[in-house]
Amino acid sequence: MTHTRRYFLTAAAAAFGTTTVLPYAIRAEDHAGDTFNTPAGDIVVHPVNHASFVMTTPPGVIYCDPVGDPAIYAELPRPDLILLTHHHGDHYKPETLAALVGDNTKLITNPEVFNMLPDNLKTKADQIANGEKATFEGLTIDAIPAYNITQDRMKFHPVGRDNGYVLNFDGLRTYISGDSEDIPEMRALKGIDLAFVCMNLPFTMDVKAAASAVAQFKPKFVYPYHYRGREGGTQDPAEFANLVGDGAAVNLADWYS
Repeated sequence: MTHTRRYFLTAAAAAFGTTTVLPYAIRAEDHAGDTFNTPAGDIVVHPVNHASFVMTTPPGVIYCDPVGDPAIYAELPRPDLILLTHHHGDHYKPETLAALVGDNTKLITNPEVFNMLPDNLKTKADQIANGEKATFEGLTIDAIPAYNITQDRMKFHPVGRDNGYVLNFDGLRTYISGDSEDIPEMRALKGIDLAFVCMNLPFTMDVKAAASAVAQFKPKFVYPYHYRGREGGTQDPAEFANLVGDGAAVNLADWYS
């Protein structure tokens, strides 16, 4: 598995045959992604906002926790699979789902979200609890626990309710944390190539805890995401990158442009 950035040319640069690398904040306006080359084909990660992102993959187009105005997804391909980690409003919006789901879209959710789905979406969904598996077009998906361990945060994400996910692509084992602190199940992960790790207070964890967890399970690449919380609770992804150091390649996407 190799990883390359996708870059765009300015019109002037293209005219003169030169390449100008645009800052990520500009590329993010078009949800430009990072490309990961695998034996089965390219996987492209398109950050959207906060906890929402899209992956174009050999098995199909995968959306994770899509929320917000459906128009922000208009330039992206329609989803073949939607992963939902839990029911909080920055991860689950039935109105957004209703606008995005197509005739052949499949949903995978934790049990709580499954029970909340409108009937027309429930028929398209499979529910998996912590420790269970699902499959999609040959892709095995593991439900990983996601919860709080700090006493005054446990009310946000109790043990056993919410999911993270591990997606077992050919050549790119991918971890999506959902909303979690640096729990033992996260630290015990093995063979992760690409990780999406949350960090915001008071709901999940700070950059120090997130970096410590990454140092433990050692993904090759990691996106810090979901890093805005309540006032004063925003975590600095650049600080996270500094703490991680050479332990992983940190992909600093602009999730909030």
